[in-house]
Amino acid sequence: MPEVSSYGISQPGSELMRRVFVVTICALALLVAGARAQSDITAMLYASGFSRPVAFVQDPVQANVQYVVEQGGTIRTLVNRTTLATPFLTLSGISTAGEQGLLGLAFAPDYAASGRFYVNFTNAAGHTVVARFVRSAGNALVADPNSRFDLRWNGAGNPAYITQPFANHNGGNLAFGPEGYLYIGMGDGGSGGDPNNNAQTGTTLLGKMLRVDVSVPDNDPIGYRVPANNPFVSTAYRPEIWAFGYRNPWRYSFDDVQRGGTGALIVGDVGQNAWEEIDYEPLAAGGRNYGWRRREGAHDYDLSLPAAYLPLTEPIYNYDHTVGQAVTGGFVYRGSILPATYRGRYFFADFGQGRVWSSLITPTQTGEGTWSGLVEHTAALSTQTAIGLVSSFGVDGDGELYILSYGGGVGDGRILKIVPVVPSAPRNFRVVR
Repeated sequence: MPEVSSYGISQPGSELMRRVFVVTICALALLVAGARAQSDITAMLYASGFSRPVAFVQDPVQANVQYVVEQGGTIRTLVNRTTLATPFLTLSGISTAGEQGLLGLAFAPDYAASGRFYVNFTNAAGHTVVARFVRSAGNALVADPNSRFDLRWNGAGNPAYITQPFANHNGGNLAFGPEGYLYIGMGDGGSGGDPNNNAQTGTTLLGKMLRVDVSVPDNDPIGYRVPANNPFVSTAYRPEIWAFGYRNPWRYSFDDVQRGGTGALIVGDVGQNAWEEIDYEPLAAGGRNYGWRRREGAHDYDLSLPAAYLPLTEPIYNYDHTVGQAVTGGFVYRGSILPATYRGRYFFADFGQGRVWSSLITPTQTGEGTWSGLVEHTAALSTQTAIGLVSSFGVDGDGELYILSYGGGVGDGRILKIVPVVPSAPRNFRVVR
């Protein structure tokens, strides 16, 4: 996970420390208020000892197994909360500086039969690679490293990566949508202010959400096909594009239809100098333009060049940099152990400040989402263990929600589970026999 300074905060050290101090004081005041307003949930330590964890992914076949993606290139296996000594997968020859590294993992919908899964990482030159692997034949908890196939975005005879002109804004998340296609969030290529206007240029995959069908034979020369109903098929734009106008869609998720969700795609898109945003896309509503670099959040940023197309879609929510500096997208809660009032609430965080909130998202008759009832949970979640800097969220096979505490040093990353607070027994009571 990148440091906050990578997101466009370029003040000299003394000024940055002053601003952090002011924001911290404001945050403490909000935490006190949040503790009074909401104290029926907390976070418990689920597992620890990880190095820069950036993703927590449920095994699709075994309910007691999850995988923790470490930015340095290793995927750890958790069985009944215990980390196995042998990693699921270890990648070499990747760049791990700053915002680069192993950034995403997704299991194919037919994983039980095919054994396929996909990872997103930056190679030694800093370019984005999406690679397919399969689990090993002899041990389902270990991947077959020799099964690697890199998707070929430039055609069968060309390099199997997406060129990144700068080291930051790599996106990196992977998720399969309700229809079974793979969604790949791509940042704008980095630097600051999208100097190449990639997010509004249809001939590049940068600054976009991509959607591809990876259910192709093993010998397919590029590893995917473009769905016929992708919005830019038969246009001058790249057909893999699902949506335009992202700066750095670090984490996104789908509202789980199998647990009563809407199937909406909800994206936390990291902002530049002033605004963080969350974008809401109803099920199958491809072809939208979320505005970057003309818009940062719901505000004008750089109007020097026209949009690729109109209209621009405004975020469902945005917040300024007095609140936080790097949004971490999360999940709509669809589990069962938390109080019923949390079902349908979207949990998200800010990496720069280590703060966590939830909001109710209610779909309208047209499928759009309405945002209401924002609540901060930072203080409540910190009663058992400090949540630290939140790099990502995860869900298990029951739809329960987890927080990834990034740490930053070797072995100090943690996985926290959001759980209900168990009421304490009253002090004055008598057991009647």
